[in-house]
Amino acid sequence: MKICIVGAGSIGGLLGVRLGAAGHEVSLIVRGANLAAVAAEGMTLIEENGTARQLRPVCASAVVAEAGAQDLVILAVKAHQVAALAPELHQLMHADTRVVTMQNGIPWWYFHKLPGPWSGLSVHAVDPDGSISRHLDVDRVIGSVVYPAAEVVRPGVVRVIEGNRFTLGELDGSDSASVRAVSTAFRSAGFKAPVSNDIRSEIWLKLWGNLSFNPISALTHATLEDICFFEPTRDLAAAMMREAQCVAEKLGVVFKVSLKRRIAGAQAVGKHKTSMLQDVEQGRALELQALVGAVIELGRITATPTPSIEAVNALASLLARTLSEQHARLRMAPNQET
Repeated sequence: MKICIVGAGSIGGLLGVRLGAAGHEVSLIVRGANLAAVAAEGMTLIEENGTARQLRPVCASAVVAEAGAQDLVILAVKAHQVAALAPELHQLMHADTRVVTMQNGIPWWYFHKLPGPWSGLSVHAVDPDGSISRHLDVDRVIGSVVYPAAEVVRPGVVRVIEGNRFTLGELDGSDSASVRAVSTAFRSAGFKAPVSNDIRSEIWLKLWGNLSFNPISALTHATLEDICFFEPTRDLAAAMMREAQCVAEKLGVVFKVSLKRRIAGAQAVGKHKTSMLQDVEQGRALELQALVGAVIELGRITATPTPSIEAVNALASLLARTLSEQHARLRMAPNQET
């Protein structure tokens, strides 16, 4: 299969190396220091057991058009980066090209192909001017939920932290030959790639924790374990999750695990910094709109109060604006005073 990965960071790099090793023809759209490193040395993946594997030679470019038409496009950039790329994506398409979206949070396509009173509605938090919907044909889209955790150790080098599953699903819940072919390609690369007939419920299960633990960690600089063991923040996370569950259930979502079990799962991860806390420490833009703002928007659409989520979002949004305006990062450092 001819596959282009748009955004070869941690997850994109993981996919690129594994899919290339499985014999697929892989192209990477990557920019900055990462592009220079990949062009010179290829893309390197360090597996959980410390084994290193390399994708080389590799077709890597900052220009989407240079990759040409693909059988599969994997959008592995963050949610707030999709709109800027959307007008270029048609250059990767032939008549049967499918696009797997791998953004955290509520996707721009959430109400497309969803029966009910809100069918076809836009989610302004993630697609404020409708540019993604205009430029990316929803019929091409396959939804996904990303479970692996990985990090860019240095430009061109990605290390797997844990996880090996990418859940896939057609937006209308159908079991198509196309989504099965994508699942087969992922499995050929050693991933678990189940096909879900309810991809939105799968998205909410991951989002349930992300919408609470991520902004709380960004504000407090605490790990998942710290948040869960400290009763006030554990209670706050639970309150946010209960509000989100009310929103989701009004949209027809079924939660397969209890709130208590979901919190226990986060606690079991241990002293892990969430991706949003890592973004604060690195001075990167925060994924607040897809993870939190969109849930507030869906709460308003369904007439569901979300006071705890809104309060945390207000604080985290101000933090994000301050960091952006000051071109700053924020990291805890040991006190050097004696």
